[in-house]
Amino acid sequence: MANIINLDRVNKGYGAAGQLLTDVSLGLDDDARIGIVGLNGAGKSTLLRLIGKTEEPDSGRVTHRRDLRVAALPQNLNLAGDLTVRDVVLGTAWLPQGMGAEHEWAGDSGVRLILDGLGMGYLGLDTPVGPMSGGERRRVALAALLVRESDLLILDEPTNHLDVAGVDWLAKHLLTRRGALLVVTHDRWFLDEVCTATWEVVDEQVHTYEGGYAAWTLARAERQRVAAAVEARRQNLLRKEIAWLRRGPPARTSKPKFRIDAANELIADVPPVRDTVSLQKLATTRLGKQVYDLEQVSLNAGPKPIFGELTWQVGPGDRIAILGANGAGKTTLLRMLAGVTKPDGGRLVTGSTVRAAFLSQELKELPGHLRLLEAVEEVAKRVKLGDRELSAGQLAEVFGFTDKRIWTPVSDLSGGERRRLQMLRLLATEPNVLLLDEPTNDLDTDTLASLEDLLDSWPGTMVVASHDRYLVERVTDTAYGMFGDGRLVHLPGGVDEYLARVAVPGAPGVPSKGVEAQQSAPGLSQGELRQARKDLARLERQMDKLSEREAKINESLAEHGSDYDKLVELEAQLKAVQQERAQTEEAWLELAEQVPQN
Repeated sequence: MANIINLDRVNKGYGAAGQLLTDVSLGLDDDARIGIVGLNGAGKSTLLRLIGKTEEPDSGRVTHRRDLRVAALPQNLNLAGDLTVRDVVLGTAWLPQGMGAEHEWAGDSGVRLILDGLGMGYLGLDTPVGPMSGGERRRVALAALLVRESDLLILDEPTNHLDVAGVDWLAKHLLTRRGALLVVTHDRWFLDEVCTATWEVVDEQVHTYEGGYAAWTLARAERQRVAAAVEARRQNLLRKEIAWLRRGPPARTSKPKFRIDAANELIADVPPVRDTVSLQKLATTRLGKQVYDLEQVSLNAGPKPIFGELTWQVGPGDRIAILGANGAGKTTLLRMLAGVTKPDGGRLVTGSTVRAAFLSQELKELPGHLRLLEAVEEVAKRVKLGDRELSAGQLAEVFGFTDKRIWTPVSDLSGGERRRLQMLRLLATEPNVLLLDEPTNDLDTDTLASLEDLLDSWPGTMVVASHDRYLVERVTDTAYGMFGDGRLVHLPGGVDEYLARVAVPGAPGVPSKGVEAQQSAPGLSQGELRQARKDLARLERQMDKLSEREAKINESLAEHGSDYDKLVELEAQLKAVQQERAQTEEAWLELAEQVPQN
């Protein structure tokens, strides 16, 4: 298969920022779906600009196939205020060179379908973009790229400003789209759902891996284990992340073709991600029996009603996710719990022992005259988090600040770094209740893993409003939905139940028969689905038996080390067993693709 784009020994750097890419050579197939990951500032967006030819390398070559159509959504987007939604989505004035006015649908109905999927159904096509928020403008621009055909679609953080349902819709839409895809995102669920390969930008190089986020995490941990190239703390963190991935539904790790037994060996001695019972006891000790009691509470955001007569209880050790569309009132609810605002009616009782820390979406005032470490030590020099006691410097390291970076003046920090510092200072106050409003904004995947590892063992009450499905499913135990009807609805089925309730009619992959239909695999009847699950269980038992046979043969090999004839016989048996097990694993992986997660 011929490449549509080639990078040949590409180098790129920026003065004070230093060298970002050195001697990078890559090729991109015409049907590739690649996720690009790496630390903030590693050069991910730079790589996208080089590939799209909106920026030239310092040396080396970037070549495109003749007549290649490239559509790109950059991080920073400027749209003239006098344009309407119709002008942006169907017009050509702002589009990249080579992208024409042709779009896949003949009328406005196709545009409306895209806008609905991106959570913009409330907009008219003649609505001007001038008064819109930055997030709304970005989603309108994304809609313009999605209605057009292109040979390569380049998306830089496309899930920013999308809610859980919007991210789910975008993933399904991209899976049905023809052409190549390059995407930079910190949304790990999205990477696993959409991408078949991963590029990691690190140390001025680009490393390539098969599969999405789960496969990349496994491959990176294995590479580090073999090379012994990283310190023990970082390795243990990756192994914890793998433990969570493998203890989830089998389908989570079914797409990447890695060896299941190798993954199990990596996590054999890793404890469960979270000991819920012990944490509950610790939280009760710290908080007593009462955290928040809401009785017949009504709450408004300006003239907009959020709740009417809400009765709800948050107890010690509860780990709650709040799910809802943008503008549903999640932030308003957290602000009320934090005591920033009061309910408009009813009664809110806060426990006498509650020490709440509220992480808002806005970057609060930080001491710009101090250095980063000093800004943390200003709050506390040592911090106790559960059964761990950390110095201010160790806590900063958890959030990705290196020894050199901790001496950087706060005024010189980037937006993402200031966000991390804001959370550092909150945790340094040793709260027993965390109220987190979109905590993953501006954090890279490594920092997210560190944050989740910390939250896993945090003994207190946590209420999280987030569109990051991966974080929600990992660090919370129960979910509530806000659907704009004045209620807070318990969702025993978590994110999947929320998506089923808000499914957009006509969206890719959304059946017409609701939740029941969503529980069936595409193309399988209920009977076929039951049989497929039985076959999966049978294959798993078969793999266990083959593993036992392999272990016994290895024992025999050790016992007959001096018997040449016996060794030849045993090695032939071992080879046959290993081959059978590989075939069985492959059959399990292929079948797991067809069976939905429970």
